[in-house]
Amino acid sequence: MVNTQRLAGAWEKFIKTGILDADKVRPVIAESWQRCRKADVNPYCSGSRQVLKEPELTQLLNRKKDLIAITRPFMENVYNFVAGSGFIVILSDENGNIIETLGDKHTQKMGLEINLIPGSSWLEEEAGTNGVGTALALAKPVQVSGEEHYCQKIHTWTCSAAPIFDCNGQMAGILQMSGPSYASHLHTLGMVVAAVKAIEEQLRVQQKNRELKVVYSRMNNIFNTMSDGVIIVDSRGIIQQVNPSAEGLLEKSSHNMEGLHLEEVFQNIPRIKEMIYSGKSFSNTEVLAESGKSNIHCLISGKAIQDDRGFNTGGAIIINPINKIKKLVNRFSGAEARFSFTDILGKAPVIQEAVRVASLAAENDSNVLLEGESGTGKEVFAQAIHNQSRRQKGPFVALNCAAIPRELMGSELFGYVEGAFTGAYRGGRPGKFELASGGTLFLDEIGDMTMGKQGSLLRAIQERKIVRIGDNKVIPVDVRIICATNKSLHAAVEKGNFREDLYYRLKVISINLPPLRKHLEDIPLLFEYFLEEISKRLQINIKKIDPDLIPALKNYDWPGNVRELQNVIERMVCIARENTLRASDLPVEILSHNSFKEQDSGKTNNSRAISIRNEREKKKQDLAEIEQQEIIKLLAESGGNISQVAREMGISRNTLYRKIKLYNIAL
Repeated sequence: MVNTQRLAGAWEKFIKTGILDADKVRPVIAESWQRCRKADVNPYCSGSRQVLKEPELTQLLNRKKDLIAITRPFMENVYNFVAGSGFIVILSDENGNIIETLGDKHTQKMGLEINLIPGSSWLEEEAGTNGVGTALALAKPVQVSGEEHYCQKIHTWTCSAAPIFDCNGQMAGILQMSGPSYASHLHTLGMVVAAVKAIEEQLRVQQKNRELKVVYSRMNNIFNTMSDGVIIVDSRGIIQQVNPSAEGLLEKSSHNMEGLHLEEVFQNIPRIKEMIYSGKSFSNTEVLAESGKSNIHCLISGKAIQDDRGFNTGGAIIINPINKIKKLVNRFSGAEARFSFTDILGKAPVIQEAVRVASLAAENDSNVLLEGESGTGKEVFAQAIHNQSRRQKGPFVALNCAAIPRELMGSELFGYVEGAFTGAYRGGRPGKFELASGGTLFLDEIGDMTMGKQGSLLRAIQERKIVRIGDNKVIPVDVRIICATNKSLHAAVEKGNFREDLYYRLKVISINLPPLRKHLEDIPLLFEYFLEEISKRLQINIKKIDPDLIPALKNYDWPGNVRELQNVIERMVCIARENTLRASDLPVEILSHNSFKEQDSGKTNNSRAISIRNEREKKKQDLAEIEQQEIIKLLAESGGNISQVAREMGISRNTLYRKIKLYNIAL
């Protein structure tokens, strides 16, 4: 304990002379006295010199309400140990302002004499050396008793104070216990320090709870707003929580589902049981889920939920309707329609009539049969019908029946399950009917479909249901069928090569697309469009066009129709000399056709046709000679390495061997 007489003498000497007897004063107190003297603190003042006004105090108490609420129970516990001994417990903020007091009424009344009240400032520069102010200055616990106080009016008090730090290491306030100086004891400071440690722990708990609430709020917002359906189950498989997307998908309210076993929604799914009982997660399993009206074809994934000890506490089931997945697949795999009726060029009456009928077909869901020669734009019409129909937001899936081997046609149309046949993909694969559900299925070259698959197709169209190969589950599909053929299906029916019932089922609306030779007046319009599109794509600027070119194009039958015209224009742009399109650059078949017709009609003489043919032959010879020299050069550079030369020329080895033989090049 401090020698009161010696300390009193040292205090008086320091106050009057500024000379400090270091052997009579604790270093921590001596340093505080020096700070107070430097700050011109009046040693004879009556305690705190500054008290907050009522509005300022109210604002401060509101700002520190969380700290007060946490600290108050600990203040009560500390006081209960010293009740009746003249002590009070005080809480200040980080700036030394008193914000809460608790203790003996007599002692609190004495505190009024030194402004030891809420709102008063007990910084050292305001009240001299004291528990609150000195603990703030030191940022550590301190006890100040009797004459250790810088101000004489407080010499009858003892103060034990310790700073309170928050979770971020920032000082949040000071807890102090004050009483008569004769009751000073080191244990008092120990009690305060212990209480502060408990308060800091509670502050950490509160901060963690606050962080958990934020995380929970964020997760709950995600849970309720995510587009995927989610069902949370406990370790018994009992549904605990259902998000709005799952409610909408299953057409059941969370109130009706919570408390049910998961098997009442998804029947007999082994992987769900495995997740619940062994904690093994799974992904992308196809199921039929019971909804309010009918079964929903879904993909589900399950994620086990475990506690901090690794014990399984349940899981989360993620639900996605198959149609949603298919739409995404179709979108990114190009299964969507790009053309509309505005993309169909042609002012001829035959084209306008085809567009008129197709526009009417787009207003309903009836099946459409597009008939026309190759290259007349059947798929363009099919896409335009889709894009003007109510199904425009759904997928547009195309299948060329002539390009699929007959043994694979069934799996392409209807899909298959895992293990259905040798080479089947793991997990199975949906067919074109499933991928097109909600949209349009375009079957090109329908006339090449085998009789066996025609029956399966007819049944799928009639029943609007399919069964995957190797499976027995019926999958509902909502598909609009548009077919195309370059053959006469009517003739195929008469020959017995095409089912009559399927023919009439497909031919609800029939549209005949005219060949280009039937609307040659549209060639200038088509030429202008294709020239602009191709020039832009190839970044070739065509500045001049031979006036004989368009008449030559119109004087040809175009067996390949619009597609052939497009290819001819692209070829001419690629080989154009001096950025000019010349009639003489047309393919031989077109020039020959024009020459023949011109001779018959007497519109030109034979010498021009011969001249054109000669010029073309010379070009061919020049190109052949250039190619021959290139092969010889590359063979020499590679030391006769056929594979390397083929790679550099961008051709196959077989093609290179044929050219070597053609040009009689020695190896």
